[in-house]
Amino acid sequence: MILLDYFRRNNVCRHDKITPDKDVAYCPDCGELIENRWYITRCACCGVKLKSIIKNGEVIPEEHYCHNCGFRSFIVERVNKINFIDINYAVLVKAVIKPEVDEIMQSWCEAKELCNPKLIGQY
Repeated sequence: MILLDYFRRNNVCRHDKITPDKDVAYCPDCGELIENRWYITRCACCGVKLKSIIKNGEVIPEEHYCHNCGFRSFIVERVNKINFIDINYAVLVKAVIKPEVDEIMQSWCEAKELCNPKLIGQY
């Protein structure tokens, strides 16, 4: 039983059915609202684009130094819209958008009755 519980806990949705051409979409597998975010890494010294990868949930360059100047520091830049030239350098992160309101309360009156609804405070 303990071994089966271990395998069940690792069942996390990867949102594979969300295509990169959509900015925001609902995942058909888990129902979460997913936003596609594109990131590019640049050299902190000369600003040359570096090929990006995701390692341990962090966006980093594929090589640990700039191929232009040899500098080891880099800048991660978020791109709103990806273009054709940057697609080889960019990395896609699928972020889950949490709703601001957890609980919504509604009330209504039937059309047959004439009533003056009063607002009730939410506690």
